[in-house]
Amino acid sequence: MQNNITILWADDEIDLLKPHILFLEQRGYKVLTVRSGNEAIEELSNTIADIVFLDENMPGLSGLETVTQIKTRFSTIPIVMITKSEEEHIMDDAIGSKISDYLIKPVNPHQILHCLKKITENRKLTTAKISSDYQQSFRSISMKLMNNMDAAEWMDMYKELTFWTMSLEGNDDPGLQEIFYSQKAEANLLFSKFISKNYISWLNGTSKDKPLMSHTILKERVFSEIKDTQSVYLIVIDNLRYDQWKSIEPVISEYFRIEKDELYYSILPTSTLYARNALFAGLMPGEIAKKYPKYWVDENEEGNKNEHEHNLLDENLKRYGIHIKHSYSKVLNMDFAKKVNDNLNNTIKTPLNVVIYNFVDMLSHAHTDVGIVRELADNEISYRSVTLSWFEHSYLLEMLKFLSEKQVRVFITTDHGSIRIENPIKIMGDKETNTNLRYKVGRNLNYNSKDVFTVNNPQDIFLPKLNVSSKYAFACGNNFFAYPNNYNHYVNYYKNTFQHGGVSIEEVLIPFITLVPK
Repeated sequence: MQNNITILWADDEIDLLKPHILFLEQRGYKVLTVRSGNEAIEELSNTIADIVFLDENMPGLSGLETVTQIKTRFSTIPIVMITKSEEEHIMDDAIGSKISDYLIKPVNPHQILHCLKKITENRKLTTAKISSDYQQSFRSISMKLMNNMDAAEWMDMYKELTFWTMSLEGNDDPGLQEIFYSQKAEANLLFSKFISKNYISWLNGTSKDKPLMSHTILKERVFSEIKDTQSVYLIVIDNLRYDQWKSIEPVISEYFRIEKDELYYSILPTSTLYARNALFAGLMPGEIAKKYPKYWVDENEEGNKNEHEHNLLDENLKRYGIHIKHSYSKVLNMDFAKKVNDNLNNTIKTPLNVVIYNFVDMLSHAHTDVGIVRELADNEISYRSVTLSWFEHSYLLEMLKFLSEKQVRVFITTDHGSIRIENPIKIMGDKETNTNLRYKVGRNLNYNSKDVFTVNNPQDIFLPKLNVSSKYAFACGNNFFAYPNNYNHYVNYYKNTFQHGGVSIEEVLIPFITLVPK
C-alpha cells in the first residue's frame, strides 16, 4: 500500500521507535530518521518531506529551536512535536510556534497514524464526509421544500442552505455542486412564491405569521437595549448577505460571543433607498413619504436617496419616547473610517451609536463596472473571500476589537442582500422607468414571465405612488430585467454580477447579530 507520504522523524532515541516506524511503513509511509535538530535541518535541505515528527528534548538544538529554524526555511512543512513533558509552558511555546500537532510520550502507533491522517489527509477525508452528509441531507431538504413552510421555517431553511453552501465550498465533485445549486435554485423559486403569496398580508396586519422586517427590527431588537448608563453600537454593513456574515463570524468570535444569530426580512424593493430608510425610520417608505416628505427622495428625483437617515432615526426614537444622546456615522472611505475610530473614546460615552459601512455595497457595484473587481469576485466563493479579506484589514475590525476591550454591546446587521443574476427577462417601459435590474417601477410595464412578483397598487405594500398608473415589478430568483434595445450586449454585460432589489432568499433574508464582549 503506497500513499506517497514521506515522514522525517527526529529523535535522539530513534532506535526505540523502530516498531512505530515499521507500523507506518507497512501502511505505505516512507520514514526517514535522524537523531538531532541539526540533522533534521540538513536532511530537509536535501530531501522533500511531507511532515516532520520532532522530539522536544534532543541534544544540541532543542525541539523548539529546531521548529523555529524549520519554519524559517521550510515554512509550509507541518511539524508534530513529541515530548515527555506535560508542562503547560512548553505546550504553549510549541503551539505558539505554529506546529500542527502536539503528542506526549509514550505514544502508540495508532496515535501517530491518527495524527498523520488528520494532517496529511484532512481535506480529502473532510470532503468525502461532507459529500456523504449532503447526499443524506438532500432528501430531507427536498421534503421540507415540499411542505407549506412559514416565515420562521424559511429562515431555518436559508441557514441550512448557507451551511451547505460553505461546507461544499471548494468541493472537487462538479456533479455534487450542480445538484446543490439546482436545489438552491428550486428553494429560491418556492421562496419567491411564498413572498408573493404572503407579503401584502404581512404589511396589512392580516397575517399571524408576520416576521420581523426592516421597519420593525430596531424597535424589537435595539430600542429595549438602550440605557443612559451604557453604550450600544449598531453597525450596519450595507448589502451584507448571510453567507458573507458567516465568513467573517470566526474573526469576530475571537473578541465577542455570538449571543444571537438571527435572520429578518428585508422589505421590498430590497435596495438601499427603500430598505435602509425603512430600517432607520421604523416606517414603510410610503409612510415616510407622507409623514416626513422633506426626508424622502423619490426614484425619479435628483439627490442622495439616503441623505436623511439620521433625521429619520431621530424621529423614530422620539416616537417611542426615547430621548437619549446618540451618534450617527456613515463610512464611505478609509479616511472617514479612521476618524470614526479615533473618536471612539468619546462615542462610547454615548448611549446609542450607529455606524454604517458601505464597503460590501461598493464591492457589488464595482463588480459590475470594474473589470479587475469582476475577476477578483467572479463567483460566490470569491465574493465571500474578498469580503473576508477586506474585513480582516479594515478599520471596522479595529473598532470591534476596541469595543470588545471596553465591554460594549454591539449589534451587526444590514439593509438587504444581493444575488448573482443569470437569467434575463425582457421588459418594456417608458422613459420614466427606473434603471434597477431587479425591480422596475413605472407606467406601462410590459413583460412576459411568471417569475415576476407584480404589485399593481404600490399602496398595497406601502410604497410611494409616483403617478396614477405606476406599478412595481420584482424579478424573482436569479432573474433580471433587460430591455430589448441592445439586448445581447446588455445581458452579457450584467450577467453573473451581484445585484439587489428583487425577491430571493439571498436578498430578503438578512442577518441581525447580537454580540457580547468576551
